[in-house]
Amino acid sequence: MNTENILSDQELTIQLKEGSRAAFNQIYYRYSESLYRYAFNIVKDEDECTDAIQEVFIWLWSNREKVQINALNGYLSAAVKYKLTRVIQQSKRRAEILAQRPELSHSFIDNSLEIRELQTVINDFIHTLPPKARQIFELSRNEYLSNKEIAEKMGISTKTVENQMTITLKKLKKNLGAMSFWSPFL
Repeated sequence: MNTENILSDQELTIQLKEGSRAAFNQIYYRYSESLYRYAFNIVKDEDECTDAIQEVFIWLWSNREKVQINALNGYLSAAVKYKLTRVIQQSKRRAEILAQRPELSHSFIDNSLEIRELQTVINDFIHTLPPKARQIFELSRNEYLSNKEIAEKMGISTKTVENQMTITLKKLKKNLGAMSFWSPFL
């Protein structure tokens, strides 16, 4: 019998932090299917679900040495939830998804305590930005405009918008520091 199959989540998490691919694979096989079902129940799109799950696991592996995980299942579920929040917010199907699941419009997208806390931190950060960078960020993240649309609206080049967003997101991720869990979802 493969002993990896009987390792607890805590043991797997410890081994993951030490760089064990076997532990990572076990975590993936233990949780990916249930996380996919959870995601599919929300967005009803195979590609979006698969992408969201893969991005969460890629982030987990990339940040394995610094993540602080107390409950692996809860941690991964929360990561998928926050990733889906971003997917829904940016999706052209946002209205359709929320129409099919009206309870999401309040509890999943807007009223989650963790999301409100993150929004407060981000809003505080936004107020420290220079006016042009602030406007670009808000048009991108609050009005969901593409870089091209922002450039046209502001009368600047698309490259300037891309550069400003890159700089702003790097500053924001640095500002979040210990809250690095949120970084892949920005």
